[in-house]
Amino acid sequence: MAVPGSPLDPRAQGCNLLIRDGATLIQTAADVLEQLRPIDPRSVRTPSSSYGSPPPADADDTDRRRVTALLGPVPVTVDELIRQSGIAPAILQTVLLELELAGRLERHAGGRVSLAL
Repeated sequence: MAVPGSPLDPRAQGCNLLIRDGATLIQTAADVLEQLRPIDPRSVRTPSSSYGSPPPADADDTDRRRVTALLGPVPVTVDELIRQSGIAPAILQTVLLELELAGRLERHAGGRVSLAL
């Protein structure tokens, strides 16, 4: 596919040569869509419904209390919180974000977090 340019413009020389050598002439977006349309409808893959696992449920009060109990003024790594709490990483990150937005959590270098003083 190539978009034609003015024969007087040296910047369009490459596209014009492609068209001369058999590239498909593109003048509108419809031309591109026509070229990208699958020739055989069977060649289009349908997304699998069993792809991956479903997203974890939202954090509940039990998760929030468990994470808050593990936090203190001394910074700990997020990995350590995941191991100690047994909470799914996605849920733990949600709880940490909620605490941070509420101003109750401080983030430190090295992926560490602590309760805000």
